[in-house]
Amino acid sequence: MTTTPDPTMTEITEAVTLGRTGDTAAARAGLSRLWDRIGPAGDPFHRCVLAHYFADLHDDPAQALVWDVRALDAAATLTDARVQRHHDHLAVAGFYPSLHLNLADNFRRLGSFDAARDHLAAARQHQGALGDDDYGALIRRAIEEVAEAVERRSTERRESAP
Repeated sequence: MTTTPDPTMTEITEAVTLGRTGDTAAARAGLSRLWDRIGPAGDPFHRCVLAHYFADLHDDPAQALVWDVRALDAAATLTDARVQRHHDHLAVAGFYPSLHLNLADNFRRLGSFDAARDHLAAARQHQGALGDDDYGALIRRAIEEVAEAVERRSTERRESAP
């Protein structure tokens, strides 16, 4: 349940929805405008969520990597109190498996397999924060998919990637 209405989160969600329905150009434009408005010192929850989803809108792993690093950096300044203003059951610890997974996948696609392994290790270290639900299963499965791709030294995009 959302505990506090948040117009910025509504705008982020609207842009992400555009991207998921195929209008990635409009989604990127909307998120870019929001990023400019939020700024590098803005609300870390907004920066983390926006950057996390913005990364998914880039086919180029180097561009995605930039946004995924921004998401991880913003998460480092987040508190549970802040994320629970958005949803009372959220915890920052639950963000880390996905954030590190995305970084691992970007590094893998760029052929930086050692860096990918480091982030896979971090994702695994934090996966205990995931629930026993569909989302937790999705992230755990993706961690294993990326690990298998790293072992094969594959730089191909995963079919299940966002």
